[in-house]
Amino acid sequence: MSIPVKTLPTNLTSRYHGWKATGFQENKAWYARLAEDGQHPRGMIISCCDSRVHATSIFGADTGDFFIHRNIANLVPPYAPDENYHGTSAAVEYAVTALGITNLIVMGHTLCGGVQGCHDMCSGKAPALEEETSFVGRWIDMLRPTYEKVAKEGGSDEEQVKRLEQQGILTSIENLMSFPFVAERVAAEELSLHAVIINISDGELKQFDPDKGAFAAV
Repeated sequence: MSIPVKTLPTNLTSRYHGWKATGFQENKAWYARLAEDGQHPRGMIISCCDSRVHATSIFGADTGDFFIHRNIANLVPPYAPDENYHGTSAAVEYAVTALGITNLIVMGHTLCGGVQGCHDMCSGKAPALEEETSFVGRWIDMLRPTYEKVAKEGGSDEEQVKRLEQQGILTSIENLMSFPFVAERVAAEELSLHAVIINISDGELKQFDPDKGAFAAV
C-alpha cells in the first residue's frame, strides 16, 4: 500500500526558504541554544485551532517562549485517566510536570465556530453533530452543561453564543483544577491559571478578573 502523501505546495516551500534565509539565519545562535539546552518555556497557552488566532503574534512571543496546544474551541476536558486517547490532557501533563511551566493561559476568541457549533447542537439546530461518529460533536459536547446554564439566562442566540465563548473558557479552567498535579501546584502558588479572550475583529484582549467576576480589557 502506497502512502498518500504529496510534496508541499510551492507557496509554502517558498515561504520556508524565505524564513530560513532571514528569520532563522538572523537568529541562528538562539536556535542553536534551544537545540542544545532544550525548551524551557515559562508559560503554556491552550488556544483554538482557528487560523485567525495566532497566540505568539498576540503576545509578541519568540520561539521557545510558549508551550502551545490548540484544539477545537480551546477546551480542556475533566481529569479522566483511562485507556482512551487524551491529547489535551497529555499536553497539560507534560507542560506542568515535565516542563514546570508557571503560567497556564486558556485563550478563547470571538466568533468561535466550535462554540457556535456547540450552541447549534445543544439547541437542536445541528443534528449532524449529535451523531456518535462526529468527532467535533463528541468533543464540544463537554460544553453542554455550560450551554444549559447560558441558555437559562435567556437572550438572543447571538447573545448566548457570546456568553458561551466566555463561560467555555472558565469551564476549561474549572476542568484544569480537576487535574491533581495542577491543583497541587496552584495551591502551592507554583502555577497560575489565566483566562483570556481575544476579539478577532478589533484585537481587544480581555482577561477574567476574579474580583469583578467578569472579563475586562487588559
